[in-house]
Amino acid sequence: MSGLLQQLNAEMSDVLENVRNSLVEIHNGRRGIGAGIVWSSDGVIITNAHVVGRSHLQVTLPDGRTLPARVLAHDAEHDLAALAVDATGLPAIQVGQSQRPQPGQWVMALGHPWGVTGAVTSGVVIGAGSEWPEMPQSGREWVVVSLHLRPGYSGGPLVDAQGRLVGINTMMTGPDVGVAVPVHIVKDFVQRAKA
Repeated sequence: MSGLLQQLNAEMSDVLENVRNSLVEIHNGRRGIGAGIVWSSDGVIITNAHVVGRSHLQVTLPDGRTLPARVLAHDAEHDLAALAVDATGLPAIQVGQSQRPQPGQWVMALGHPWGVTGAVTSGVVIGAGSEWPEMPQSGREWVVVSLHLRPGYSGGPLVDAQGRLVGINTMMTGPDVGVAVPVHIVKDFVQRAKA
């Protein structure tokens, strides 16, 4: 059994290393650091709208470079923002399918809570969809997860066990409940931003 656990640990470490290669830090001129994810190799980055500040917006890439960023699109209703940095050949995250994550599915959130760069927390999907009347902005679609999304996880990726993006971390709604914007909402946002 220990051999199986060692193999699982090694596989999860590889998955997380690949995701970390796409994870960025967002500095918005205020105190604190938010997270973001490289969406495409030409420098498009996705994060939360509430992470993006009005000025002095900078992105620190996984290779350590800190670059100025500009806002391409901003959607406060869905709490999404698309940024651009002048860089190419960036490692983009693998985007998951648009179907809803299933309750009980294992997921991991990456970000920079309390300044801990590239931290990971994990848990399971509680549910997905818009039938969450107790959530902020009732009627919106969410991926609801049983894990801790401390400050600094906002804007970072929620990924499945294969490292595919299933959502963008947004907020905590209780001691053990976090929510993320589902990946199909993110895809629609990016298409609108490019248009």
